[in-house]
Amino acid sequence: MSSPNSSKFAIYGAIGANVAIAASKFVAAYFTGSSAMLSEGIHSLVDSGNGILILYGVKQAEKPADKRHPFGRSKELYFWALIVAILVFSVGGGMSFYEGIEHLKHPAPITDPTWNYWVLGLSLLFEGISCFLAFKAFNADRGDTGFWETLRRSKDPSVFAILLEDLAALLGLVIALAGVYFGHLLNNPYLDGAASIAIGVLLVGVALFLIYKTKRLLVGTGVDDETVDAIEALVRAQPHVEQVGPPLTSYLGPADVILALDVEFKDNLTAEEIEHAIDKLQDDIRAKYPEMKRIFVEAKSLSSRVVAR
Repeated sequence: MSSPNSSKFAIYGAIGANVAIAASKFVAAYFTGSSAMLSEGIHSLVDSGNGILILYGVKQAEKPADKRHPFGRSKELYFWALIVAILVFSVGGGMSFYEGIEHLKHPAPITDPTWNYWVLGLSLLFEGISCFLAFKAFNADRGDTGFWETLRRSKDPSVFAILLEDLAALLGLVIALAGVYFGHLLNNPYLDGAASIAIGVLLVGVALFLIYKTKRLLVGTGVDDETVDAIEALVRAQPHVEQVGPPLTSYLGPADVILALDVEFKDNLTAEEIEHAIDKLQDDIRAKYPEMKRIFVEAKSLSSRVVAR
């Protein structure tokens, strides 16, 4: 699991880069009249706000449990990540698409693309640095797993949302650069509008993926099948365990999983021995899977009581 510090560092880097880039893009759009550049400015501004929302979600998720939130507030991060995805879809993608359509309806030639080239070049540099920091955080627990598989499995929006936004920003810059360059070279203002529409489509695609990911996390999703099988095998290997039902898990946060076990202990054990067996079982599971913050064990061999920890 990527460390909280590396995730926050990547978020701070993304916010700082996007604020500076957004300002420069709006200045360039004002002087050149480029629709694609205006769309890119909107994109960077939305990304800046999104980074702040993700950071707020991380802070809220770190708050300790209390009477009103007995399981903590880890899911706050998932909620704010969903808000981010909606903003990328509506503001980022929607505004870029709208700007492109308007530019196609009322095309205006780019008079001097020099401003655009300077801003796009600097933006590529800063976005590249931001993307590197996000990718470093993303790779923290990747191991030998492929990029797309890791992205599919990741449960930390503070990492995958920032990384996807940075990748979309880099690709969007390339599209904007192509629109400005070919639009000016061929004296065809429609290419600039087309580039803006392409950026909008790109952002909508990223937003839909983020909505799909965060919806599953908010509704409740368990650990992968391999981990479930490994936990079941670990429980069965305990000397005092007779039978165990399928482990039930649910992510409360990126590194906060709840685990419920239905365990039948051997009949010759006393209540005290079962209590010690449960303690050892919990310790063994947490030693291998530290993200299992809360483990509840239902001891089936006790006819009149349930032992839960």
